Amino acid sequence: MLTHTVTDARAWRSSTIDDRQGWYYPLSPRCLEALDETVLRLRQQPRPVTSICAAEEPCAACAADLLPVRTALETGRGFAIIQGLVRGRYSPEEMTVGYWLIGQLLGQPIEQNVQGTLLYDVRDTGQDVRYGARFSVTNAESSFHTDNSFGSGIADYVGLLCLQSAKTGGLSRIVSGYTVHNELLARYPDELEILYQPWHIDRRGGVRPGEGPTVQHPVLVWDEHGLVYRYLRYWIESGHDKIGQPLIPAQRKALDVLDEVAHDPALRVEFALKPGDLFFVNNRWILHNRTAFEDYPEPEQRRHLVRLWLSADSILPSGARH
Repeated sequence: MLTHTVTDARAWRSSTIDDRQGWYYPLSPRCLEALDETVLRLRQQPRPVTSICAAEEPCAACAADLLPVRTALETGRGFAIIQGLVRGRYSPEEMTVGYWLIGQLLGQPIEQNVQGTLLYDVRDTGQDVRYGARFSVTNAESSFHTDNSFGSGIADYVGLLCLQSAKTGGLSRIVSGYTVHNELLARYPDELEILYQPWHIDRRGGVRPGEGPTVQHPVLVWDEHGLVYRYLRYWIESGHDKIGQPLIPAQRKALDVLDEVAHDPALRVEFALKPGDLFFVNNRWILHNRTAFEDYPEPEQRRHLVRLWLSADSILPSGARH
């Protein structure tokens, strides 16, 4: 258990985070030229997006241009928004190609469900989380969480490509897990200790043969490489109900205070993603939330994001992932 306060750049508040303009990273001219070359060839010889290997494309030479993004994700504020894939220059399909290639320069894409999906469409399908759906296919607010809390491994980075924004709502909210931890350590040390104990997490349909409906993980882990959160409250409550072990009062209070601190407006920042924005977040210690939204009635104008999960094994020290 982490028992001291963290004060470096990762432990920001809304009043101490760097200027908003610094969150945005325009693609370099060299990177855009490389993407143009790949897109032009694909217009002549189409192929599935996920079959394209960045290491074999011109953009491989641009990996150094993304060093500021990787630094921000690991030792800075924990998130970054890359810009440059503008509509008009690229079709939605070509924007997805660029996103897929840029993502590979930050990490290794990993599967997002038992079907093996690598690029996951995030849009409202009219489903309901109460009947087994993930929040990503609804228009409901998701609450502060990390992705893949029920997975066997951690997705180090989560990416979102915005192809179409909502009519209203759908704001991205971000809070530093280090700042949340600092607050819990100072104000709720007993509850914080409970968060380091194992919890049952609903696999949410991601059950392979021979597996049970839940998996056990602590909400928090700490080692020499840093904090790791596995958290989406709804999955924990559902998991404990599924195995017939409803949360006891002490556990519920621990989740209550975690949510209370994470939802403090003084700790978070929020923004709207615009079409063409590539949003990447450190999924180990940044908690993120999406507000509820209202869509346009026209199908072609409805909110549409594409999600990418990345393993950062290639750039992290050995043992840094959990």
